Amino acid sequence: MHLAARAAGQASGVAHMGAHALGAAAYAAKAAALAAPDQEAGRREEVRWQLAHLTTDVRAALARLPALGEDASGPLGSGLLASGVLATTIREIQADLSRSPSSA
Repeated sequence: MHLAARAAGQASGVAHMGAHALGAAAYAAKAAALAAPDQEAGRREEVRWQLAHLTTDVRAALARLPALGEDASGPLGSGLLASGVLATTIREIQADLSRSPSSA
């Protein structure tokens, strides 16, 4: 339950800093993992679902964000999102975005 609340909190932060969208995605994937019989498969399936449902404009906006850990300030700095399964999820999303034709 607290992961769903964190996902919602991150999502609400997007209004002032777009990088919170990646935090929301990571917390949602972690919550999905905890609800799945195979946690890693559940997490990966949630990430695939999220990526499949991104619009071209959202992909382009997210692709402009600094890579996790490159910017010391903000949600993509060295805080809660920079380690563990949250970091793994964000890195997977950012890797997919970097391969996307819309991020070129």
